Amino acid sequence: MTEAFGRLPSLNALRAFEAASRHLNFRVAAEELGVTQGAVAQQIRGLEAELGMKLFERHPRTLSLTENGRRYAGSVRRAFELLTEATQALRPEPLRLTISVTPTFAAKWLIPRLPAFLATHPDIDLRILATDRLSHFQADAVDLAVRYGRPPFGGGLSTELLFDEVQVAVASPQLIAATGHPAATGTLRGHALLHDAHNAWPQFLERAMPHASLPSTAQALLSTAKNIRFNQTALAIDAAVAGQGLALAHTDFIAPDVAAGRLVRLFDTELRTGAGFYIVSPRRQRHAGQVGNVRDWLLQQARMTS
Repeated sequence: MTEAFGRLPSLNALRAFEAASRHLNFRVAAEELGVTQGAVAQQIRGLEAELGMKLFERHPRTLSLTENGRRYAGSVRRAFELLTEATQALRPEPLRLTISVTPTFAAKWLIPRLPAFLATHPDIDLRILATDRLSHFQADAVDLAVRYGRPPFGGGLSTELLFDEVQVAVASPQLIAATGHPAATGTLRGHALLHDAHNAWPQFLERAMPHASLPSTAQALLSTAKNIRFNQTALAIDAAVAGQGLALAHTDFIAPDVAAGRLVRLFDTELRTGAGFYIVSPRRQRHAGQVGNVRDWLLQQARMTS
């Protein structure tokens, strides 16, 4: 191969020359290449000796390219660009897919499961767009969404139930030990209720504490508690872990904290709101096969925890 192309300088020498021609500084070129300044200077001297011409003019505090150096630098740079393009063509970058989810779903359900996805789908790079705003598939370049609510979600969309919403009440064991269990005291006095944007506490309490010593209406129970309100369920869960009150959240979102002993369930009651988390995607897909792989993985993960 060497004879076919003629005698060529070493690749290391050419890399050193190309970097030095951009920076006009051996020290900065050396930092870019991860070698010493002396190594770069030695490579350049060797290249000049092999070519039989000067490539740089050395000045007290700077470098400048000779006319031959300027011509050679442009050609060497184009050669490296061609090598880079050829290598990238053999090793294409993974396909990037954007999935839109709520911040709570991302933090409490999706992110803990991502290592399993990355292990089984190394060819897909996921971009997680976590927002409470309803993302637009075209304008936001979203390939797949997990949306909370009740279908339909719009025309031209495929919709599949991921899991129904099932809410339970939780608190930190330290808080319950200090302030008493609501089921035992029959009151919420001394407790703070941590509300999210859905505010399902009234419906939950009607089911969980129908025989409280106070009048059995949810409003009467609520009037004895302090209230702290958050715009995201994840914040209410984190506040509960910190011992700041009682939170109401979907079973899967609090499962790791319950398993680790950071939270305890307060009642056997489960509130099914009729809403759910749905996988939504355009019927016409740019990358239908890969989007289908992500959808199937989400469904598999949901079945594993149901």
